[in-house]
Amino acid sequence: MPPRAHPVRHAVSVAGSTSNLGPGFDLAGLALSMSLHAEIEPAPEAARDLLEVSGDAAPDWPLGPENLFLRAVHAALDELQGPRAPIRARIHSDIPVARGLGSSGAAIAAGLLLAEALAGRRLSLERRLRLGIDLEGHPDNVAAALCGGLTLCLPGDPPLLVRHDVHPSLAFAVAWPEAKLATPVARAALPATVAFADAVENARRLPLLLEGLRSGRPELLRAGGEDRLHVRYRLPLIRGGAEALAAARHQGALLATISGAGSALLAITTHAQADAIAEVMRLELARHGGAHARVLMPALGEPQVVGRPA
Repeated sequence: MPPRAHPVRHAVSVAGSTSNLGPGFDLAGLALSMSLHAEIEPAPEAARDLLEVSGDAAPDWPLGPENLFLRAVHAALDELQGPRAPIRARIHSDIPVARGLGSSGAAIAAGLLLAEALAGRRLSLERRLRLGIDLEGHPDNVAAALCGGLTLCLPGDPPLLVRHDVHPSLAFAVAWPEAKLATPVARAALPATVAFADAVENARRLPLLLEGLRSGRPELLRAGGEDRLHVRYRLPLIRGGAEALAAARHQGALLATISGAGSALLAITTHAQADAIAEVMRLELARHGGAHARVLMPALGEPQVVGRPA
């Protein structure tokens, strides 16, 4: 009789992310050094999937079938024709939820990667991206979560992905209020059409932004961070947001904008100025309630799944 196989618990850590970075709307995503750690194993004795969530963001996570991590697991298993027995999963995350810092993208990426481990087969990057975009609704955060670093992703069949370098002299200060801002609410604030001149101006700024991120040249980041498609419409939804961005620029930020759909704010700066800029943004947001801030670095490299006996 062959020896009985021992169940394996698979684990992965996936980075949070910022997106848009000003003019890179629904295109640019940058993985940052806050993370979601997830573990998964088969639970054949269970009647349904079992999910435990811990960390500061735990109260904001749904635990039922609408959970994006579980939906990603099931979508990938369906794609791979893998087993659909109940699973037991544990998630620990320090990524704030509904703040524009990639919590959904990280959850989706973790679910896709761990489902591959359960099935014993891997999806191509194009298939991962397609499933992730279908679940997320936009490509920027999930591409950054799956690939690490700075990514540009265009949806399609297959999705098109470009990886881009970030200069090591740059640091990323983020600040966010206690108040959440759901992506559907932030999207509802956007107009159905924009002025031709605004569309042209965004197209002009994006190459400057990308070269500024690659080279670290301050003048390119200052010029390249301007956006006319979404920031002006979303900023009024964030109490104290305009004042916080102005304070960041006054303190020396090279670029200051909304992170993703908000409510977090992002400033790109030097290492020497990062702590001070994070704090002035936090103080301005705190005039309207609780607020938090962190200084983050790019998270480089694709997340790696590891397995050990359960």
